[in-house]
This record gives sequence, structure tokens and C-alpha cells, in this order.
Amino acid sequence: MTTKNLITGLDIGTTHVRVIVGEMGNGDNINIVGIGTSISEGLKNGGIVDLDKTTEAIVNAVEQAERMAGVELESTFVGIIGSHIQLIENSGVVAVSSDDKEITEEDVQRAVQAAKVIALPPDREIIDVIPRQFIVDGYDGIRDPVGMLGVRMEIEALVVAGKSTSIHNMLRCVTRAGLDVDGLVLNSMANAEAILTKDEQELGVAVVDIGGGTTEIGIFRNGNLQKLDVINIGGNFITNDISVGLKTPTEEAEQLKIKHGIALSEVTEAEEYLEIAQVGEKEPIQISAIELSNIVEPRVQEIFALVNKKLADMGYDEKSLPAGVVITGGVTKLKGVQTIAETELGLNVRIGEPKLLGVNNPIYSTGVGIINYVTKNNLYPREQESTNSQLTGFFGKVKNWLLDFFE
Repeated sequence: MTTKNLITGLDIGTTHVRVIVGEMGNGDNINIVGIGTSISEGLKNGGIVDLDKTTEAIVNAVEQAERMAGVELESTFVGIIGSHIQLIENSGVVAVSSDDKEITEEDVQRAVQAAKVIALPPDREIIDVIPRQFIVDGYDGIRDPVGMLGVRMEIEALVVAGKSTSIHNMLRCVTRAGLDVDGLVLNSMANAEAILTKDEQELGVAVVDIGGGTTEIGIFRNGNLQKLDVINIGGNFITNDISVGLKTPTEEAEQLKIKHGIALSEVTEAEEYLEIAQVGEKEPIQISAIELSNIVEPRVQEIFALVNKKLADMGYDEKSLPAGVVITGGVTKLKGVQTIAETELGLNVRIGEPKLLGVNNPIYSTGVGIINYVTKNNLYPREQESTNSQLTGFFGKVKNWLLDFFE
């Protein structure tokens, strides 16, 4: 297998690093050919606190994916998340350049560049520009103006900005792991591509991605991302509660959560008992499954109570979210989590997972979504170029900036 038809998505999370390798087939169909997962210990609340541990986790996940795919990976698209991410509404206006006034892709790119003209603090930089709509000679609601005729074109967009140090540290870990960076993809955009239907994105839906250290909330309406926010709480808090409550090592607590965790005590088998290792050299103890559920349930309730408050702060409720809420991430594997979410949020809730064979698990939503996003937007070069070539566009700038930065 050659690498020219491969797209790699890298999801760097607080608790795990996941690598998904997709092979492009006919008609842009994607076949998943490689999966790699590694425990991550170098992040806190979505931010890198240890470069070496994060780099090591990336290397381990990449090696797993390479063995499965039977290739050596050269580059990857990287998902980005964090409380440092900011969405800024802005617009840009350009005159259509061609003599016949037919709008070209070049005109669209000039409009995108015009939308990037925005005052930012010195510690922040633009990651991406997400078009909301184009307006051609006063006609609005246009999503793809290429081929239309017009004199004046305006873009209304969301400018995605982030903290420079956070971005650079993440990219530094990737390059230290031996990979070039093809580009950055906002995790919310990736999740939308992996788990949302077209109708959900049009009507109005909230995507809630519960990670290890953070919970990300993305609002989609009219086919576009509208708002984004992050809460510093996630599955790690459940693990810590189990560890403290049962006086068991953190690793044991994590396995208890994954294998036996139930978010709703009323669906727990009353007669089920579990043997639990204790901190230090104490003898293991036995607890009932209900005892474990009584530890897990309050924290899951708190997570969704905080999500509900955040949605209200963002100005969204049942009327503005007719498609409800789609939840994803590892915590959604807990039995009963959907019921708790619906109770706390007062909205219809479903669990979102990728629909591709072998990765139909919520833990892979972001990695698969990165690949889907890249494919949908034609961002990946069909024929791989030398890493020293001067690529064009935003993603080319990322790669060329990295080459300059680390020389």
C-alpha cells in the first residue's frame, strides 16, 4: 500500500491519543485501514503540560496504526480543542476579478483572506476561517458561489483563533514524533462530520463531546458551526471519584469505569459483586455494582447539569435546538448515560458514533471526523508532494511555517 491515497487523523486527548488512517477509494469513499491508541499523560484539561510524555504517546499510537495499515506514516491532520479557542464573527469583501464576472475559487480564497483581517492580541493567532455564507451583489444565503456571476462578493465567516503557545506546543509534539502536519481541524467540525446528519446540522443541534479532561459543546444551525465552548470537566473526574471513594489505584479505577461503570443506579444488577484492588498492599475488597454506580451517577449528573447551564449561557434551549443534543466521547459508553442526559438537559438526546466499519465507537468520533472533514473539503493533496515544496492555502502555510520554525 502506498501513502499517496492515505489521510491520517490525529486526536490528542487528555487521557488518550488516537490515530485513524483512512484510505481513499473510488468516489472519495473512505476505508479505515489503521487504528492506533495510546494512553496520554502529558495533557491537563486539553492543554499540553509535558512535551515528552505527549510525544511518546503520539509515537506509540502512530506505531500501532502503522503496523495495522502496513505503511510508514509521514504526515497527519491534527484535531484541536481547548478553552483557548475563540470564535470571532467577521466579514470580508472583494471585487470579482475575471473579465466575464464569473466567480472563481481564487475569488473565494481572496474573500477568506479578507475575513482574516482582524485585530488580535499578540499571544493569539488565526487557525482557520469557517464560511457561514456568501453574499453576491446583495443576494445572501449562498454557500458555494463558484461559477456564479457577480461584481461584488462578501463573505460572512467565523474566524477561529487560538493561543499561540498552546498551538505551537501541540504541533511541536507532533513534529518531534516524526510527522509533518498537513493542517489543523477544529474538533467540533470533525465531530459534526462523523456523527451528525444533514438535517440535524440544518435544524439546530448541540454536539457535546465528553473527553477525559474537558467537555466541548458545539452548536450547529443552518449547516454551519454557530458557537463553541469548553467546560473543564470530563471522564477523568469520574475515574478520580472511583479512586477516592473506593481507595483504589487510578489505573484500577479507570478499568472499573470502562468495564463495569453504570451511570444510572436503577439499571444496575443488585446481586453483581466486584473485586477491587486497594491502594498500597491492602487486601482486595468486594463491592456491589450498585456501590460503584452510586459513585458514578452523581458525577455524570453534574457533567450534564454544567452542560445545561452552559447551553443557557450561550442562549440555546429546546426551541433553538429542535434536533436536540448529540453526545459522544468515551463517557457515553456508560450504561444509562443517555437517560441522565435527557433528564438534566430537558432535550432529546442521542449517542453519536461514526458509521464506518471498525470504528463505530464514540471514542473514535474525532479521529474519523478529521478524515471526513478533510475529504469533504478537498483539503488533502491527491498526489503527495515533497515536504519541502511550498504548498498553497492555509494548510500549506501550516506545513511551511513548521518547516521554518523547526529548522
